Amino acid sequence: MPSTPQHRLLKPEKIIESSAQLQRRITERFPNSGLSQVARELNTIARESALRAVEFDRPNIALRLVIGVLVFAILAFLAISILSAGHTEALLDDLLNFVQFLEAAIGGIVFIGAAILYLVNLESRLKLARALDAIRELRAIAHIVDMHQLTKDPERLLYGPSTPSSPQRVMTPFELNRYLDYCIELLAVVGKIAALYVQNFPDHDALSAVEQVETLTTGLSRNIWQKMVILGQVPVVTSDSQPQRSSIEVPAETIDMTEEGV
Repeated sequence: MPSTPQHRLLKPEKIIESSAQLQRRITERFPNSGLSQVARELNTIARESALRAVEFDRPNIALRLVIGVLVFAILAFLAISILSAGHTEALLDDLLNFVQFLEAAIGGIVFIGAAILYLVNLESRLKLARALDAIRELRAIAHIVDMHQLTKDPERLLYGPSTPSSPQRVMTPFELNRYLDYCIELLAVVGKIAALYVQNFPDHDALSAVEQVETLTTGLSRNIWQKMVILGQVPVVTSDSQPQRSSIEVPAETIDMTEEGV
């Protein structure tokens, strides 16, 4: 089976580099903000993801040796049992005894086969469990990003006064646009890290979990994009006091996770 060309694969180092650059941009624009802390945590996860992806792709030699010894011992025990039963002529003297022996032998073989199958698939199941834990971590990060942008409502800049329980309006339209754009980029990094986990580990359950994360991040990004479109309609007061429509570009920056990116 031919290997996949390198330019078609996600590069862990590029994801780490993009994540680190995004963290710096957020910290420089919004120092000491909650979003900058989320970006820092996501950058840590990006670094860990490179090691995890290697672990998912690398065979567990020690576990395979243990499984091989156990499978050999089971097969050896089965062979000895069959040979011992073959020398017992009393079992073959009577047809009823032979049928009972055959039924017991088939049941034992099925049980042993199931045990061998369990041992052979043990390594994949252990890797799957670790992959699902890592993917659940990314899903939680995506929801945390969404919580940070939840109260950043551009309509509050357009309509009506605030109530005592309303979030404080501390951002200009430009700053709010950058904040929302950063949230979209963080969600994009989350999706890329999730895809990295299954790039060389094409397990069906893991792929399904990654697809759910990508669907989640895409949906959240779409909701944020709608806020940015509304934000583009916020009037901007110029020096001559004539309100004009905001000319904020949406989005202002993008992230490239390919080999040529960053």
